[in-house]
Amino acid sequence: MSERAMAQGSTQDAFPTAALLVLALAVFTNITVEMLPMGLLLPMSRELGVGEGAIGLLVTIFAFTVVASSTTLIRLTRRVPRHLLVITVLVVFAASCFGSALAPDYAWSVAFRVIGGIVHGIFWTVVGAYAAYLVQPQQLARAVAITSTGGSFAYVLGLPLATLLGQLIGWRWSFALFGVVCLVVAVAVWRLLPAVDHLRDTATTSTGSVAVPIPEPGKSVRGVALSILSTMVVMLGHYALYTYVSPFLVDHAGIPESWLSGALLAYGIVGIVAVVAIALWLGRRPTASTLAMMATGLLAMLVLGLSQQVVLTVVAGMVWAFALGALPALLQTRQLQAASERILQQASAWYTTGFNVGIGAGALLGGLVLESLGVAALPWLLFAGLAIALVLVGTDALLHRRDLARR
Repeated sequence: MSERAMAQGSTQDAFPTAALLVLALAVFTNITVEMLPMGLLLPMSRELGVGEGAIGLLVTIFAFTVVASSTTLIRLTRRVPRHLLVITVLVVFAASCFGSALAPDYAWSVAFRVIGGIVHGIFWTVVGAYAAYLVQPQQLARAVAITSTGGSFAYVLGLPLATLLGQLIGWRWSFALFGVVCLVVAVAVWRLLPAVDHLRDTATTSTGSVAVPIPEPGKSVRGVALSILSTMVVMLGHYALYTYVSPFLVDHAGIPESWLSGALLAYGIVGIVAVVAIALWLGRRPTASTLAMMATGLLAMLVLGLSQQVVLTVVAGMVWAFALGALPALLQTRQLQAASERILQQASAWYTTGFNVGIGAGALLGGLVLESLGVAALPWLLFAGLAIALVLVGTDALLHRRDLARR
């Protein structure tokens, strides 16, 4: 083999770490902007002359805009080059941040959040599939884990960072700053993220040909549907509890309120450890790891639901953090593995929709249960979601094995 051929083969097999880290940075930026109103709630409420609940509603409006628009928009942009689309989305997202910074009243804030939600839906659909085009099939779980670190860091640092910025430079300058960050990330995407030909049977990048993921155990619309449904019920239960984790820890478990910030930071750090574990170990067997993390989460919810001891609650909370830190990346990996090339983009749009339905509906359901049954009932919502998802994923794996045995 010639040196040139060997170099080309080496390039094709090289793991695109820099490109995936750029995607992770873009994910971090987008999620942090999504969470900005949560950290800037008090100053925004005072200056815009609306209640705190109205500012919190900006997050809900953002999420449901994603749900309402992502599937339709990904169809309309199906033939747009993915590289160009990611850059365009980041530029428009920057414009929505600058608009929010300049918004004269609440109505304009809502309008700019809707714009941000629209492009956020496109972003997640494209990013979810982009990793599959960049790596070899056996590297997919590792690639998804790397891009997921952006989300994990956003959940750890996004809310504290937004709050700190609001205190230091004001809420308007905080939005403006992240508008600049979006533009910087767009330049990084332009320079470091390889372009892909997503319309060909075999996707190609500037570094060579790559394959869409080999399924485990096979490609099927059923597998895609069950993966997305599993994601939705898990996120529904998770956000029903996580949205109200502060009153749960203080009122139910008796954790001092002064411990809350440290506890939430520790939760996020454990979630990052879980994502690293996927990249190193768990991602090698996504189905088995998914089932194991669901069983682990069930055990954590059992302890949280039955125990009011501080030590047990903290330990169970860290187990919860690890399980739920790993599950989104594992479930997305299963969805990508089950999706054929023909429906890869659509499947990513459906996944985004299911994820955001879970977030919005979970927060709503958690609030209703909190008011009617009390804070102690919240862990059982996640317990139920994990139990349903465990049955769905287990059933899908068994059906695939049966299908393979018949061939």
